Amino acid sequence: MAREEPDVKALNEAISSALVFNDEVKDGGGVQITCFSEVVNDVALHFQILRLLKQIYVWIGCDSAKLGRIYAAAPTRPKDMISVTSILGGASDNTGAGIARRLVLKTGLNIILACNIPKNSPMLEAEAEKMLVQKLIQLGYTRAKAEGSSS
Repeated sequence: MAREEPDVKALNEAISSALVFNDEVKDGGGVQITCFSEVVNDVALHFQILRLLKQIYVWIGCDSAKLGRIYAAAPTRPKDMISVTSILGGASDNTGAGIARRLVLKTGLNIILACNIPKNSPMLEAEAEKMLVQKLIQLGYTRAKAEGSSS
C-alpha cells in the first residue's frame, strides 16, 4: 500500500484558524494566529501573522525558519507619517523596511515584521508582500481607504 500524503491545504486551514484565546481580538482581548505557505518560482515562502489588539506581528520566511531582520513600523503624529526602524539585524535595508511601512499604511496599526527574504530578490519580495496583503484583506485586518485619508 502506498502512503497517503498529508493534505497540506487542510493542515494550513487548521493552523490558520487557531485562536489562542477564546475572546475575539476586536473585542479587546486575545491573539489570532494565522500561518500559511506558498511556493513562488520554486522558492517556498512561509508566513505567520499574529494579530494583537493594536498591532500585528508578521514573519516572512524564505526556504528556512530563520528569523531574519526585524523591523518596527508605526504611524506617527501629527501628519500620519510612518516611522520605521530596524530592531534586529544591523542597518536597515529596503527588503523588510518597505514592506513594514506599506503594511502600516494598509492596516493603520503598529507592525513588527521579521523578514528572511534575500535582499537581492526584489521580485520575490514583491510576491511575498502581495500574498501577505491578500491574506490580511481576507482576514479583515486592513482598513477602508476612506480611513487612511486625513481631513
